Amino acid sequence: MVYRNSQPNAFNPMPPVVVALFAAIGGIEFWLTIGPVLIGGSNAIEWRVETIERFAVNSHLTLWMIENNKYTLDDLARFVSFSFIHESMLNTAIACALFLAMGKIVGSLFSAISVLVFFVGSAAVGAFIYSLAVPEGGWLFGSITGIYGLIGAYTFMMWITLRVNNAPQGQAFYLIALLMGVQLIFSIIFGDNDSWVADLISFVTGFLLSFLFVPGGFSRVLDMLRKS
Repeated sequence: MVYRNSQPNAFNPMPPVVVALFAAIGGIEFWLTIGPVLIGGSNAIEWRVETIERFAVNSHLTLWMIENNKYTLDDLARFVSFSFIHESMLNTAIACALFLAMGKIVGSLFSAISVLVFFVGSAAVGAFIYSLAVPEGGWLFGSITGIYGLIGAYTFMMWITLRVNNAPQGQAFYLIALLMGVQLIFSIIFGDNDSWVADLISFVTGFLLSFLFVPGGFSRVLDMLRKS
């Protein structure tokens, strides 16, 4: 649990689950970039597009599943696999840097299973709600949505720490406010991009899940809040 005056240790070793997820993200990007070259005769852009169509989340497909009450394993798996596919190597590099930073901090307090749930589970919830809220949203893919789940857990850590130390609790939400503001600005400038809906839902999911996965459980959180 977060204790009075405690701060995440920046020098803790990288949690193995974070390393494993990072390797999966990087390995898939490596294959999407190098695979067409190794195989020969394949168009790298078409290869990536086909991968997105096969493994990413699509609003139309999600709504079709609900309307027809048909949930195949392949289609349900998209809510996990979409987090490991990116638009380009640059997008992957940015996502990996953010993932390693947030994963290291969150992994310093929460268990490996918790980190996995924050990343994959929050992303799945975000993608599902996105499909319902933005029926014409099209394809959703990339690690950013799952990273927002980790940001939700990080915000929980900061919120508890500030509360216990009787500091302004609103400071814990500065990061998410800044990120959401930037995304909304980019959405307005560059046209329709409603992925922020999935990101915001993922953040909220990660924050709420923290009450369950924090060491000591929900009762421990309540006890600390009563004493603060």
